[in-house]
Amino acid sequence: MPATPLTAPFFAPARFDDATAALARVREIHSAGVAHLRDALQRYVSGEDIGRHVRACYPLVRIRTETVARVGSGSGLSYGFVAGPGVFETTLTRPDLFADYYLEQFQLLLHNHQVALEVSTSTQPIPVHFALAENDHLEGQLGPERRLLLRDRFDLPDLGAMDDGIANGTFEPGPGQPQPLALFTAPRVDYSLHRLRHYTGTLPEHFQNFILFTNYQFYIDEFIKLGHELMADTNTGHGYEAFIEPGNVITRRANLAPQDGDALGSAPPHLPQMPAYHLVRADRGGITMVNIGVGPANAKTITDHIAVLRPHVWIMLGHCAGLRNTQQLGDYVLAHGYVREDHVLDEELPLWVPIPALAEVQIALETAVQETTQLSGHALKRVLRTGTVASTDNRNWELLPTHGMASNPERRFSQSRAIALDMESATIAANGFRFRVPYGTLLCISDKPLHGEIKLPGMANQFYRERVDQHLRIGIHALESLREQGIDRLHSRKLRSFAEVAFQ
Repeated sequence: MPATPLTAPFFAPARFDDATAALARVREIHSAGVAHLRDALQRYVSGEDIGRHVRACYPLVRIRTETVARVGSGSGLSYGFVAGPGVFETTLTRPDLFADYYLEQFQLLLHNHQVALEVSTSTQPIPVHFALAENDHLEGQLGPERRLLLRDRFDLPDLGAMDDGIANGTFEPGPGQPQPLALFTAPRVDYSLHRLRHYTGTLPEHFQNFILFTNYQFYIDEFIKLGHELMADTNTGHGYEAFIEPGNVITRRANLAPQDGDALGSAPPHLPQMPAYHLVRADRGGITMVNIGVGPANAKTITDHIAVLRPHVWIMLGHCAGLRNTQQLGDYVLAHGYVREDHVLDEELPLWVPIPALAEVQIALETAVQETTQLSGHALKRVLRTGTVASTDNRNWELLPTHGMASNPERRFSQSRAIALDMESATIAANGFRFRVPYGTLLCISDKPLHGEIKLPGMANQFYRERVDQHLRIGIHALESLREQGIDRLHSRKLRSFAEVAFQ
């Protein structure tokens, strides 16, 4: 008979009518659990025989209600209330990172339902990997036998506890089981936080609530240049306080003193797979830019993980192939619909699900083009076209036969009325829809393969010099405009189902 696990202190369910007090209990439970695991792990790594399984569990928040939400106060929010009477709960993690987010969700639940929140220790174990401190590295300190024994002494990540059934709308609780309160369980969040460090080379703490994605390094080069310019400017009007690069290299604004930990960052010898750069504001309302590289697989991977941070919006800026003869190289395309031939989300989000354009994002992007280019009316329409963007997982689609096929790409793109083609935009929009993160796409035409205008080195270099800086400034302008309007306008009801979780 296996020995009883050596468990962290258990916190029985306690009722809270105050969101701040509820959050404090969440912090207490999580801190106690992590400390318990780290202490036991330190002893295990040092060679001590700890004798039995060590366990700590995540904090849990629960709400019980017998009535529908009282949302007639005119707040207009699309979240903050449960779908109907019942018991709803979720596990929580990293209250140090998500404190403001959790506090808002707790306050809305208390206001909308007028019932107490229950906070306690859950039965969901914290995997030991997710309790490690930033600079802990187990593998280099353990021999093969001790590594193998690790699974007998600690809980390891369980993929069965972190699937996306809630977000996908396929999760069905068993009889008598509570319904979900959030899109992501705590293990799923922790898993993505660790993946973000790996893929982007920066800590999750540095990510901001307004995200730009790009598929070209040229945009990143301009973003780095702009970031350093803003840090050298002592004018505080823009509100950006730091610029952070892969390796957690931190540059503070010129008139701000360094903070503890700034010197710990160092540029990596090689850039990570999808490097991230952050223009940081104290309210997390800054801008993060990620070079996702080429292809829908990368686009899905990074948005799968950034989604757990619950950003307010993400926008794709990149290059595309123009499909109309009337378009010119350097013209902009504002996507209002997507043809999804990326195939990476077909199981999670069926193709029959429409991906709607979000009016607030569309207006912000169009206005940003107008104000940045100083064009209006017909002149603006000549350089900015709104229409359907097709995304494909076949980078060499042009090489497929155009005759003798029942359905060739060129015919499908024509029938769809697509005006541009890329490999990432539909994926980013579809995952935004799936994870309830507002999204948008503004592309720039860099070639027209159907019309014989392909990228040639000299032409491409000139195009990049002329367009990248303007395109990037348009994207930043759009995000800053959305930030000034307030997030209440962003989190659209279009992205919420009729039986939705309460957490944003």
